[in-house]
Amino acid sequence: MNTEAVAEYIAEWMSGYLDGTGARGFVVGISGGIDSAVVSSLAAMTGHRTLCATLPIHQAQAQVERAEEHVRRLTARYPNAEAVHADLTAAYDAFAGSFAPADVQGKPESVLHLAGANARSRLRMTALYYYAGLNNLLVAGTGNKIEDFGVGFFTKYGDGGVDISPIADLTKTEVYELGRWLEVPEAILAAPPTDGLFGDDRTDEQQIGATYPELERAMAHVERGTDPSRLAGREREVYDIFVRRNRANRHKMEPVPVCRIPCRVRDGER
Repeated sequence: MNTEAVAEYIAEWMSGYLDGTGARGFVVGISGGIDSAVVSSLAAMTGHRTLCATLPIHQAQAQVERAEEHVRRLTARYPNAEAVHADLTAAYDAFAGSFAPADVQGKPESVLHLAGANARSRLRMTALYYYAGLNNLLVAGTGNKIEDFGVGFFTKYGDGGVDISPIADLTKTEVYELGRWLEVPEAILAAPPTDGLFGDDRTDEQQIGATYPELERAMAHVERGTDPSRLAGREREVYDIFVRRNRANRHKMEPVPVCRIPCRVRDGER
């Protein structure tokens, strides 16, 4: 990949799209991970106002520190980049505490944890759109190709709720290439990918069951139409993980189904 050309193309695309909207710039949620670091850097490259929002909710301290380091470096490098911070922990706790004990009693821990993680993601989305509304900005998404169109590893109406998706045509490997060219902090480049939604250091690999390079190979097999019977061992195992998650999360990747009422039904015909 010609990293410099890709970075410049995305920045120009973002700027061109912005010009047609009447908005003044972008807001990006900074998590301490590679995707948000790359997207915020690309947004800053446009020369338009770029709001870098850190929005922790019971987030692991190491992730918060990586996010803060990135924002410090980005705002020092680009005069159009600004830092904003809102600790949403109390807001999330108030939300979670508003449910009656009977609503959660008896639910498996895995269900409670996932529901909580998705609620955190949606609360962050609400905060990003609040900043966007206050400042006439677009919310720039941070999903990559594997997450958005492969295994659906994002929260519907959470981190999937965005105005534009600058890196959704790039694999995770390509995002890391861009990150190195954009001089993203080494701490972010070296850290295992994590969604930061569980208050600990669990990684994406632990949640999905495969690394991003493994998933990229599986996605390539699916796109080429490889006969899965020709795959064996770990390669077949990851292929099955990819296909299973892709099918289960298809509802995230396709438009919301709309019930179209035929004229004959509206008119009472049989």
